[in-house]
Amino acid sequence: MPYVNIRVAGKLNRKQKENICKGVTEVIAKETAKPPDSILIFIDEVEHENIAKGGTLLQVPK
Repeated sequence: MPYVNIRVAGKLNRKQKENICKGVTEVIAKETAKPPDSILIFIDEVEHENIAKGGTLLQVPK
């Protein structure tokens, strides 16, 4: 059973999550020859202030 963990900075709306899950499931199912219903996807929404790039915390997009 494939497990996929996706981490994003900030929040996604439900439609974005649905589209991401659909696309990722299609690719994983095709490449692994596993049934789509065996693929689990976890989406972690992380606050920008909890992510740093180059030693600097990310800023919330305006």
